Amino acid sequence: MVMHDPAVADLTDLDQLVGRGAVRPAYQPIVDLTSGEVVGYEALARWPDVPGTNPEAVFAAARLDGRTAELDWTCRLAALEGALSFGLGRERVLFVNVEPEALGTAVPADARVLDAAHRDLRVVLELTERALMRRPAELLRVVQWARSHGWGIALDDVGADPASLALLPFLAPDVIKLDMSLVRHRPTPDQASIMAAVMSHSEMTGATILAEGIETDTHLDQALALGATLGQGWALGLPGPLRDAPRPSRPVVPARQAPPIAVTPFAAMTDHQRLRIGRKGLLLDLSLHIESQALHLRPAPVVLSAFQYAARFTPATVARYALLADRCPLVGALAVDLTRHPVPKVHTSALAADDPLVGEWTVAVLGSHYSAALIARDLGDDGPDHDRRFEFAVTHDRDLVVAAARSLMARITG
Repeated sequence: MVMHDPAVADLTDLDQLVGRGAVRPAYQPIVDLTSGEVVGYEALARWPDVPGTNPEAVFAAARLDGRTAELDWTCRLAALEGALSFGLGRERVLFVNVEPEALGTAVPADARVLDAAHRDLRVVLELTERALMRRPAELLRVVQWARSHGWGIALDDVGADPASLALLPFLAPDVIKLDMSLVRHRPTPDQASIMAAVMSHSEMTGATILAEGIETDTHLDQALALGATLGQGWALGLPGPLRDAPRPSRPVVPARQAPPIAVTPFAAMTDHQRLRIGRKGLLLDLSLHIESQALHLRPAPVVLSAFQYAARFTPATVARYALLADRCPLVGALAVDLTRHPVPKVHTSALAADDPLVGEWTVAVLGSHYSAALIARDLGDDGPDHDRRFEFAVTHDRDLVVAAARSLMARITG
């Protein structure tokens, strides 16, 4: 759980707070709601040597000074060092937050702590929807890196913003952390829709649901009713130093490997997909149909597309994608030279001329309960543009749509 207040305290010596050794993390217990066992901890940044220091204000000041990534690494390394010194081991899980601004930044010079943590700790990185919305490609790389080292992924604050649902297929989180508003209040219709999607995703993937902010028996009952098996909050344990506790009877967040990111959407297809040959006019009608579904889905989906060249991102397409961006949490478009044609709220990235994706046309719509994609490969015809032929498939196979969308997402850098 991360909360950063926009109000910035009078922090005149940020160096004192950002430097190594300044942060002394507190660890809040994470509890199995059935057995009552302490199965892990979330590391929370604290500055006991600077009385009255507010973590939200420190992060706000660091953001204004352009030092968020530096502060984030300081807090993360302090959390790992504290757990290693205590001997937390791999039987319990350590949850560590990652700020979006720190994604893709270089590891500090002293990487020995990270090496030891990979070997001796079971770490879960907590990410928020802000990270994917700001830095899609970097976030996917962080997820791949974490899983390659045996670390897990948690999606934080789910329920606070419907946009968080859009991330579930891309991150495939091991843990879904419910925002405390779901636990403490009767869900609104929008939140009920979110919870239905969360329960569906958990059922399909085995992701663990964790409820935050449990402070009363009523909160606990609500958390259990929402499908949570893990929880944290003052009723279950206050933040503080790590303490000895009985070893959990079972692993609560098993390690999983991330599927590789396909080179292109067409490369993600297997022999099971029936390929057809059609002309551009037909494929355009199919793509328009798939895009139109995104305007009516609830919760709103992610829309990602590759257009080969910017000249094919026509004014009519720009207008459609601007409308989609007003409705959907994340809309992305890729093409050679496309950054010369920015569209408000649409993540556009230019493809290199030698990118194999240049030979393909893809439109992917991925929502909580709907998935569809047009995946096509240009056959290289001469002649009128409208008559160009493509080898293509239209698919509603969710795994394939996810693979295609992840391949596009990995290229969206802005």
